[in-house]
Amino acid sequence: NSEKGPWKTVSFNPSLHDHSLFFDDDGRVYMATGAGNISLIELNSEVTGIKPGGFNQVIIPNATLTAGPNAGLPAEGSQLFKYKDKYYLFSITWPRGGMRTELVFRADKITGPYEGRIAFQDQGIAQGGIVDTPTGNWYAYLFQDHGAVGRVPYLVPMKWEDGWPVIGTNGKAPIHLDQKTVNASIPSIVTSDEFERPTKLLATLKSSNRGENDYIRAAFPLQWQWNHNPDNRFWSLTDRPGWLRLTTGRVDTNLLDARNTLTQRMFGPNCVGSVAIDISKMKAGDIAGLAAFQKNYGYVGVKAEENSRKIVMVSAESGKPVELASIPVDQNVYFLKVQGDFADRADLATFYYSLDNREWKPIGSPLKMRYTLPHFMGYRFGLFSFATKSAGGFVDFDYFHVAVDSTK
Repeated sequence: NSEKGPWKTVSFNPSLHDHSLFFDDDGRVYMATGAGNISLIELNSEVTGIKPGGFNQVIIPNATLTAGPNAGLPAEGSQLFKYKDKYYLFSITWPRGGMRTELVFRADKITGPYEGRIAFQDQGIAQGGIVDTPTGNWYAYLFQDHGAVGRVPYLVPMKWEDGWPVIGTNGKAPIHLDQKTVNASIPSIVTSDEFERPTKLLATLKSSNRGENDYIRAAFPLQWQWNHNPDNRFWSLTDRPGWLRLTTGRVDTNLLDARNTLTQRMFGPNCVGSVAIDISKMKAGDIAGLAAFQKNYGYVGVKAEENSRKIVMVSAESGKPVELASIPVDQNVYFLKVQGDFADRADLATFYYSLDNREWKPIGSPLKMRYTLPHFMGYRFGLFSFATKSAGGFVDFDYFHVAVDSTK
């Protein structure tokens, strides 16, 4: 039962680059893997490792050349399918001076020989596979690197002609699809959160032997993700019911190194995220707040010093964090806000603070958000707290509110 399990984790060596798993209808199991030269590697029936003496060789040499001689990114990201007794392998390449391009190869046998062609080349939308519906419609499911907002999924109409998949409407990806409304409880990919939980349930899970994953799943809906595997000793929804507590557990030098940063996607065309934060238990050297989180991040937050506090705006647009503004403050609860503007790829984040949750003041400078490969999934709202001098201080977040920015 793929929804309820049971599931188990399996890993083995050697690592296989950008692979996909394929179960053939004769019971044999394979992985398609590699860059440039695409290999097919047979696994054992338990899928716990490479099958001794099984099939293991390159099936598509120099796959990149299918898009032409001006090779850039080697063909990779293989996805293997079987349709009407033929095998179809999809991969991605990126010719120099061109765009991300979807390739397809087909063969009568899984081991080849394969012939290939360009499957789709429009707006850099590529990498993925194909799916059909019960009514007989076919689609390619692909994605596009859409500036600082990150990777955007695309469902592109597809049909079959002469045994080849033909993707797109006249070779293009339509912006809108004519789909019937389905009454299904599909949650949004983002959500506001008051951090109110059944504290008795969380306390029971934390003290039981069911494991940390059960505890985390009960504590946070799927819209939330930690930027690292969390250290569950240093966050809590029960120490102060209705608040998220982040406690510093070690000393770090910057936001990218900080543990237990809690994030949600930023989204286009315009979005806004805001928090209320109690900073009364920060220690000197602690920094906490709300970020537009990526490699080249920016944030508005509170910085604690020996005998004072100040609201700061920090920008790592250049690749290194720079404090662009600081304002001395003397109260315990503050309100912070980040606006994201992705319309027409403006890719700007603007930072605000408020002392009363009514009058909002901009601080620092807008951050020019940039897509980078180290954090290639795009910008995120990030709730954070880290120590630069000594661990043990903490902050409490009363809520996180996210919405479409109605001012745009």
